[in-house]
Amino acid sequence: QVQLVESGGGLVQPGGSLRLSCAASGFRLDYYTIGWFRQVPGKEREGVSCISSSDGSAYYVDSLKGRFTISRDNAKNTVFLQMSSPRPEDTAVYYCAIGNRDLCGFGPYEYDYWGQGTQVTVSP
Repeated sequence: QVQLVESGGGLVQPGGSLRLSCAASGFRLDYYTIGWFRQVPGKEREGVSCISSSDGSAYYVDSLKGRFTISRDNAKNTVFLQMSSPRPEDTAVYYCAIGNRDLCGFGPYEYDYWGQGTQVTVSP
């Protein structure tokens, strides 16, 4: 059974750091493009970062470049999202998802399976 489980969310102070995990089961994570998205109530889900299946290249939305880092541990079958210097506007539920194509993209329609999400709250 294909499953993605996010963890690592919680309360973090602005300027701190937080690492989110996306653990996969039922499939090999490195065979697929994996994306991170986030969503706040009343707004559409937005792309954050993705790591491609073809060569493991990482991509980020422009507004988050330099603050977030995506990585993949094939031995653990897990993708991580390292959040550095988070800001209050980064508060959201963060989701990981399995892509339906080799190339990275930030449209939710490019992803088929989603985890349940993990809440991140950035506040003093």
